[in-house]
Amino acid sequence: MPDFPFPLMIFAAGFGTRMGALTADRPKPLIPVAGRPLIDHALRTATAAGVRRVVANTHYRAGQLAAHLQPHGVHISHEADRILETGGGLKAALPLLGPGPVALLNSDGIWTGANPLAQLAAVWDPARMEALLLLLPLAQTLAHGPKGDFRLDPQGRISRGQGSEDHVYIGACILSPDRVAASREEVFSLNRPWNEMIAAGTAFGLVHRGHWCDVGHPEGIAEAERLLCDHG
Repeated sequence: MPDFPFPLMIFAAGFGTRMGALTADRPKPLIPVAGRPLIDHALRTATAAGVRRVVANTHYRAGQLAAHLQPHGVHISHEADRILETGGGLKAALPLLGPGPVALLNSDGIWTGANPLAQLAAVWDPARMEALLLLLPLAQTLAHGPKGDFRLDPQGRISRGQGSEDHVYIGACILSPDRVAASREEVFSLNRPWNEMIAAGTAFGLVHRGHWCDVGHPEGIAEAERLLCDHG
Protein backbone atom coordinates (compact mmCIF):
# COMPACT_ATOMS: atom_id res chain seq x y z
CA MET A 1 0.00 0.00 0.00
CA PRO A 2 1.52 3.38 -0.97
CA ASP A 3 2.01 6.03 1.67
CA PHE A 4 -0.70 8.63 1.94
CA PRO A 5 0.80 11.89 0.61
CA PHE A 6 -0.54 14.27 3.28
CA PRO A 7 -0.35 14.63 7.05
CA LEU A 8 -3.69 14.15 8.78
CA MET A 9 -5.39 16.18 11.48
CA ILE A 10 -8.18 14.58 13.50
CA PHE A 11 -10.49 17.02 15.27
CA ALA A 12 -11.01 15.74 18.81
CA ALA A 13 -11.14 18.77 21.13
CA GLY A 14 -14.88 19.36 21.56
CA PHE A 15 -16.88 19.05 24.76
CA GLY A 16 -19.41 16.64 23.26
CA THR A 17 -22.26 18.42 25.01
CA ARG A 18 -24.89 16.80 22.76
CA MET A 19 -23.79 13.44 24.16
CA GLY A 20 -25.14 14.39 27.59
CA ALA A 21 -24.14 12.06 30.43
CA LEU A 22 -21.95 9.95 28.13
CA THR A 23 -19.27 12.65 28.25
CA ALA A 24 -19.47 13.31 31.98
CA ASP A 25 -16.36 11.22 32.63
CA ARG A 26 -14.69 10.98 29.22
CA PRO A 27 -14.19 13.00 26.03
CA LYS A 28 -16.52 12.23 23.16
CA PRO A 29 -13.81 10.52 21.04
CA LEU A 30 -13.48 7.83 23.73
CA ILE A 31 -17.18 6.88 23.73
CA PRO A 32 -17.38 3.25 22.53
CA VAL A 33 -19.08 2.45 19.23
CA ALA A 34 -19.27 -1.21 18.23
CA GLY A 35 -16.80 -2.16 20.95
CA ARG A 36 -14.05 0.39 20.29
CA PRO A 37 -13.57 4.08 21.09
CA LEU A 38 -15.02 6.37 18.46
CA ILE A 39 -11.63 7.87 17.59
CA ASP A 40 -10.22 4.39 16.91
CA HIS A 41 -12.55 4.14 13.93
CA ALA A 42 -10.94 7.31 12.54
CA LEU A 43 -7.47 5.92 13.26
CA ARG A 44 -8.35 2.70 11.46
CA THR A 45 -9.43 4.76 8.44
CA ALA A 46 -6.10 6.60 8.55
CA THR A 47 -4.07 3.40 8.83
CA ALA A 48 -5.94 1.78 5.95
CA ALA A 49 -5.19 4.82 3.76
CA GLY A 50 -1.46 4.69 4.55
CA VAL A 51 -1.30 7.90 6.57
CA ARG A 52 2.16 8.40 8.05
CA ARG A 53 1.70 11.42 10.35
CA VAL A 54 -1.38 12.06 12.49
CA VAL A 55 -2.08 15.07 14.69
CA ALA A 56 -5.11 15.37 16.98
CA ASN A 57 -6.24 18.41 18.91
CA THR A 58 -7.37 18.05 22.52
CA HIS A 59 -9.07 20.18 25.16
CA TYR A 60 -11.83 18.54 27.21
CA ARG A 61 -10.38 15.74 29.39
CA ALA A 62 -7.24 16.07 27.32
CA GLY A 63 -5.16 13.80 29.54
CA GLN A 64 -7.41 10.80 28.93
CA LEU A 65 -7.35 11.32 25.19
CA ALA A 66 -3.60 11.93 25.01
CA ALA A 67 -2.94 8.75 27.00
CA HIS A 68 -5.15 6.77 24.63
CA LEU A 69 -3.49 8.20 21.52
CA GLN A 70 0.13 7.97 22.69
CA PRO A 71 0.58 4.27 21.80
CA HIS A 72 -0.69 5.06 18.30
CA GLY A 73 2.07 7.61 17.71
CA VAL A 74 -0.40 10.49 17.34
CA HIS A 75 1.02 13.99 17.87
CA ILE A 76 -1.05 16.19 20.20
CA SER A 77 -2.01 19.82 19.61
CA HIS A 78 -3.35 20.75 23.04
CA GLU A 79 -5.74 23.68 23.23
CA ALA A 80 -5.17 24.41 26.89
CA ASP A 81 -7.04 27.65 27.50
CA ARG A 82 -10.03 27.37 25.17
CA ILE A 83 -11.31 25.45 22.19
CA LEU A 84 -10.10 27.16 19.03
CA GLU A 85 -12.84 25.81 16.71
CA THR A 86 -11.96 24.02 13.49
CA GLY A 87 -10.09 26.81 11.73
CA GLY A 88 -8.22 27.98 14.81
CA GLY A 89 -7.48 24.41 15.81
CA LEU A 90 -5.97 23.66 12.43
CA LYS A 91 -3.96 26.89 12.49
CA ALA A 92 -2.51 26.00 15.90
CA ALA A 93 -1.61 22.51 14.69
CA LEU A 94 0.15 23.56 11.48
CA PRO A 95 3.66 23.48 13.03
CA LEU A 96 3.07 19.80 13.87
CA LEU A 97 1.59 19.01 10.47
CA GLY A 98 4.30 20.64 8.37
CA PRO A 99 4.08 22.54 5.07
CA GLY A 100 1.72 21.88 2.19
CA PRO A 101 -1.80 20.48 1.93
CA VAL A 102 -3.28 18.59 4.86
CA ALA A 103 -6.04 16.03 5.26
CA LEU A 104 -8.71 16.57 7.90
CA LEU A 105 -10.95 14.01 9.56
CA ASN A 106 -13.65 14.46 12.18
CA SER A 107 -13.58 12.02 15.08
CA ASP A 108 -17.37 11.77 15.41
CA GLY A 109 -18.32 9.96 12.23
CA ILE A 110 -18.44 6.39 10.97
CA TRP A 111 -17.72 5.65 7.31
CA THR A 112 -18.23 2.43 5.37
CA GLY A 113 -17.42 1.63 1.76
CA ALA A 114 -14.42 3.15 -0.01
CA ASN A 115 -11.78 4.67 2.26
CA PRO A 116 -12.65 8.37 2.70
CA LEU A 117 -9.04 9.59 2.69
CA ALA A 118 -7.95 7.45 -0.23
CA GLN A 119 -10.87 8.70 -2.32
CA LEU A 120 -9.91 12.31 -1.68
CA ALA A 121 -6.21 11.76 -2.39
CA ALA A 122 -7.01 10.11 -5.74
CA VAL A 123 -8.95 13.17 -6.94
CA TRP A 124 -6.97 16.02 -5.33
CA ASP A 125 -5.66 18.50 -7.94
CA PRO A 126 -3.59 21.32 -6.43
CA ALA A 127 -3.63 23.22 -9.71
CA ARG A 128 -7.39 23.77 -9.38
CA MET A 129 -8.26 23.10 -5.76
CA GLU A 130 -7.75 24.74 -2.41
CA ALA A 131 -10.21 22.37 -0.77
CA LEU A 132 -11.77 19.02 -1.63
CA LEU A 133 -14.58 17.99 0.71
CA LEU A 134 -16.15 14.55 0.98
CA LEU A 135 -19.93 14.77 0.64
CA LEU A 136 -23.07 12.67 0.62
CA PRO A 137 -26.54 13.55 -0.62
CA LEU A 138 -28.60 14.59 2.39
CA ALA A 139 -31.09 11.75 1.87
CA GLN A 140 -28.30 9.17 2.20
CA THR A 141 -26.90 10.33 5.55
CA LEU A 142 -27.67 8.68 8.87
CA ALA A 143 -28.47 10.51 12.14
CA HIS A 144 -27.51 13.86 10.65
CA GLY A 145 -30.56 16.08 10.68
CA PRO A 146 -32.73 17.81 8.06
CA LYS A 147 -30.34 20.34 6.51
CA GLY A 148 -27.59 20.04 3.92
CA ASP A 149 -24.38 22.04 3.75
CA PHE A 150 -23.54 22.55 0.07
CA ARG A 151 -24.70 22.30 -3.50
CA LEU A 152 -22.49 20.38 -5.92
CA ASP A 153 -22.34 21.49 -9.55
CA PRO A 154 -21.53 19.25 -12.58
CA GLN A 155 -17.89 20.41 -12.51
CA GLY A 156 -17.53 19.33 -8.90
CA ARG A 157 -17.45 22.81 -7.35
CA ILE A 158 -19.40 23.45 -4.17
CA SER A 159 -21.56 26.44 -3.29
CA ARG A 160 -24.11 27.43 -0.68
CA GLY A 161 -26.29 30.26 0.51
CA GLN A 162 -29.29 29.79 -1.80
CA GLY A 163 -31.37 27.54 0.46
CA SER A 164 -31.04 24.52 -1.82
CA GLU A 165 -28.04 22.80 -0.25
CA ASP A 166 -28.67 19.10 -0.77
CA HIS A 167 -25.26 17.60 0.07
CA VAL A 168 -23.75 17.13 3.52
CA TYR A 169 -20.10 17.50 4.44
CA ILE A 170 -19.24 14.19 6.10
CA GLY A 171 -16.10 15.15 7.98
CA ALA A 172 -13.21 14.39 5.63
CA CYS A 173 -11.34 16.74 3.34
CA ILE A 174 -8.01 17.78 1.86
CA LEU A 175 -7.16 21.43 2.26
CA SER A 176 -4.46 23.90 1.32
CA PRO A 177 -3.92 25.67 4.66
CA ASP A 178 -2.64 29.00 3.28
CA ARG A 179 -5.82 30.95 4.06
CA VAL A 180 -5.98 29.37 7.51
CA ALA A 181 -2.35 30.22 8.27
CA ALA A 182 -2.87 33.82 7.12
CA SER A 183 -5.79 34.43 9.47
CA ARG A 184 -5.20 37.05 12.16
CA GLU A 185 -7.77 35.41 14.41
CA GLU A 186 -7.02 32.70 16.92
CA VAL A 187 -10.52 31.25 17.19
CA PHE A 188 -12.53 30.72 13.99
CA SER A 189 -14.41 28.10 12.00
CA LEU A 190 -13.21 26.52 8.77
CA ASN A 191 -16.43 27.81 7.25
CA ARG A 192 -14.78 31.20 6.77
CA PRO A 193 -11.86 30.04 4.58
CA TRP A 194 -14.21 27.59 2.84
CA ASN A 195 -16.47 30.51 1.92
CA GLU A 196 -13.47 32.41 0.56
CA MET A 197 -12.51 29.39 -1.53
CA ILE A 198 -16.07 29.02 -2.80
CA ALA A 199 -15.98 32.65 -3.91
CA ALA A 200 -12.65 32.01 -5.67
CA GLY A 201 -13.97 28.88 -7.41
CA THR A 202 -11.36 26.65 -5.75
CA ALA A 203 -13.60 24.66 -3.37
CA PHE A 204 -14.67 21.26 -4.68
CA GLY A 205 -16.70 18.31 -3.45
CA LEU A 206 -16.51 14.56 -3.98
CA VAL A 207 -19.39 12.17 -3.32
CA HIS A 208 -18.42 9.33 -0.98
CA ARG A 209 -18.71 5.81 -2.36
CA GLY A 210 -20.28 4.32 0.73
CA HIS A 211 -22.27 5.19 3.83
CA TRP A 212 -21.75 7.61 6.72
CA CYS A 213 -23.32 8.13 10.13
CA ASP A 214 -23.08 11.24 12.30
CA VAL A 215 -22.21 10.20 15.86
CA GLY A 216 -22.52 13.64 17.41
CA HIS A 217 -25.43 12.69 19.67
CA PRO A 218 -26.47 9.53 21.56
CA GLU A 219 -29.00 8.39 18.95
CA GLY A 220 -26.19 8.22 16.41
CA ILE A 221 -24.41 5.45 18.31
CA ALA A 222 -27.09 2.83 17.65
CA GLU A 223 -27.37 3.97 14.01
CA ALA A 224 -23.60 3.70 13.58
CA GLU A 225 -23.52 0.23 15.12
CA ARG A 226 -26.24 -0.94 12.78
CA LEU A 227 -24.34 0.53 9.85
CA LEU A 228 -21.15 -1.28 10.83
CA CYS A 229 -23.05 -4.52 11.33
CA ASP A 230 -24.60 -4.24 7.88
CA HIS A 231 -21.67 -2.81 5.90
CA GLY A 232 -18.56 -2.67 8.07
